[in-house]
Amino acid sequence: MLPQKPFLKSLPSLLAALSLVALSSCGSPEEEEPSIQVEGVTAVRVNNDPIYVSDIELEAVARGLITPGEEFGPGDENYDLVLDQLIDQKLMAQEAMARGLAKTPAARRRLEMARERILGNLLVENLVASDVTDDSIEAMYKEQVLLQQDNDEVSVAHILLDTEEDARRVYQEIQDGKTFESLVVANSLDTSTRMENGDLGYVAPNDLPDPFPVAIANTKVGGVSEPFQSADGWHIIKVKDRRTSPPKSREEMRPEIVTFLTLNQVSKILRRLRTEATIEKGGKSGHVVPESGFSITEEAERSEDTLGTDTDAEGPEL
Repeated sequence: MLPQKPFLKSLPSLLAALSLVALSSCGSPEEEEPSIQVEGVTAVRVNNDPIYVSDIELEAVARGLITPGEEFGPGDENYDLVLDQLIDQKLMAQEAMARGLAKTPAARRRLEMARERILGNLLVENLVASDVTDDSIEAMYKEQVLLQQDNDEVSVAHILLDTEEDARRVYQEIQDGKTFESLVVANSLDTSTRMENGDLGYVAPNDLPDPFPVAIANTKVGGVSEPFQSADGWHIIKVKDRRTSPPKSREEMRPEIVTFLTLNQVSKILRRLRTEATIEKGGKSGHVVPESGFSITEEAERSEDTLGTDTDAEGPEL
């Protein structure tokens, strides 16, 4: 079930509750996002220990310097910068190994913790790839648009057409410089509004059938929507005025929705893992005692309570 009120107000508390999970390497779902070929070509050898071109690319992606699949190689300013830093990192790691620093109990534990952190991040990336889909993002965006337009009143005009081909033709004429109003009389099939420049007056978007609410949300005042289809035919709308602030567009809200859906997927899997695991904590006396007190999943559940969500529902688990 999707949130029953705008989720953005509760996002900071959920972010804080799950702050141990690194999301910097998680991006928005992309269509057929190019993958990075791990290893392969050697960029340089440091004391016969290779640094691969893929290592440099992965590091550049992690830092946000490039996107996966972007043209990247020797001669690029960022490539040379990251390579030099990886060489320094490799030299320092080799020196630490030569001094036996990796053999101490403290070093072995810190290395294991770093490994666990990386594996956790790989799990988050897997959750994003499999569960934070374009469909789940679109579903949440539509719900948010309805919630944010509850008290909205918008002055709208429209042109009703019979086919997508006609709608695309009229839309292109508007893009080429013709005014919306000049095209209504000659093209609109809505006889009740055709002589009024297509004017529908002030409407409450949520009272209109789909997909009008989303089309209105994505159209700025004075702007014209791309053609869309309803049960009556194909429409082009113009938003003439708003009496309240418009909701964010799909692209503006997308990063926040991705983060929210990701964090909720993480809290969901953590709840399951905690339920299935045996977790015992060492007491002050050294005796093992059952875990009690604060947990990340409990805080996530409290955040979800403020959202009015149902984590057992089908679909996106929020």
